[in-house]
This record gives sequence, structure tokens and C-alpha cells, in this order.
Amino acid sequence: MTPNLVIFDCDGVIVDSEPPLLDFLLTEFATYGLELSLHELETKYVGGTIYSTAQRAREAGASLPETWEAEAYPRIFEVLRAGVPLIPGIEAAFDALDAAGIPYCVGSNGPMEKMDVTLGAHPAVFTRLKGRIHSAHTHGVAKPDPGLFLIAAETMGVAPEACVVVDDSPSGCIAARRAGMRCFGFDPHGDGARLISEGAEHLADMHDLPRRIGI
Repeated sequence: MTPNLVIFDCDGVIVDSEPPLLDFLLTEFATYGLELSLHELETKYVGGTIYSTAQRAREAGASLPETWEAEAYPRIFEVLRAGVPLIPGIEAAFDALDAAGIPYCVGSNGPMEKMDVTLGAHPAVFTRLKGRIHSAHTHGVAKPDPGLFLIAAETMGVAPEACVVVDDSPSGCIAARRAGMRCFGFDPHGDGARLISEGAEHLADMHDLPRRIGI
């Protein structure tokens, strides 16, 4: 079924900001006594807010100071200001949605300030999304809670069952499932198994999204 709204995650779906973020977290956690592999970090710690990620790290033994989260954000922004590329195919997907008259928006656990940095580096894309970016920090509800996606759908005037979500994290796929929305789990480097297990359909190439949603 062709959707009436597509909700995109931001990091790892619109912009390829995850590699520098993951490097930052690996280094930080190791500094405070928690050595992780990249696979462990990706599968067990990321996908939520920086606060939930830090809490999981503390539970696993990282001696992060109480002020770590607040102090981490400005440093993360500095890393991201070096520039992050767009996900290949995302602009073509937006073009196809525009041509089909299907609206789209962003639903992200990241703060607006971070998206101002990452999306702001790509003015043409940022302009397309202006006024349609929903942050967990703004709305006070974060994935895997379905509330963020439900707020986005309500704001756009679309019923949940008429929405499609594109997300690259298990928490996002869980949120979509709980919201009653069809979900594509974006995993361009793997088989998408951890996203499929949460009810998503694997999407390996963003260029393929228009065909998969019937446009």
C-alpha cells in the first residue's frame, strides 16, 4: 500500500553521522573503563537518547560522571561540524515522494541542535525538511515509545496505519510497530536481522525505497 506519510529517522538514514558518533562513544566509554567492540556498541547501546545510552554504559561498568551527558553534547556537535555526508539515495527518495505528492518528515531521538548541525550542512535537504522535524527532546518522548511517531503523524494529519517509517535502529523499529506503522529497517551493510526481528522489512539501499512503497 502506498503511504500517506513517510517518517524518516535522521542519523544513519538521512545523514551518515553514525561513524563519527560511534568513534566518539567508543573512546569515551573506554576512557571511563568500559571497553566495547563496535558491534557491541551498535547492537546494545545506541538507538536511544544520549541519556539512555549513558545509563546502559554505567550499568555495564563505565564510571561516567553525572555531568557526562550535558558535557558530551557540545563535544559531539564539534565532531559533527567537521561534516557528515548524506546517505546515498536519500535525495532521490525525497524527489520521488515530492513527485508522488507524498509528504515526509523526521522523527529522531536526537536533539534539534544536533540536527541543525548535521542537516544544516546540506542546505537543500534542510530546507525541504524545515518545520517537519520532530525531536524526542522537544516532545519529551523517545523511541522505542511510539509517541514520537504518533505525534509526527498527528501533526501531519495522517492516521498511523497510513504511515511508513524508515529507521536504522531496533528502538525505532519497535516504536513503529507499537504505533501500528509499517517500518523499513535500513541496514545497508548487513542483513537487517536485528531490525527484522522487531517487525521491520529490510531496506538495504535507499534508492529502492520508492519502489518498495509503490511509487
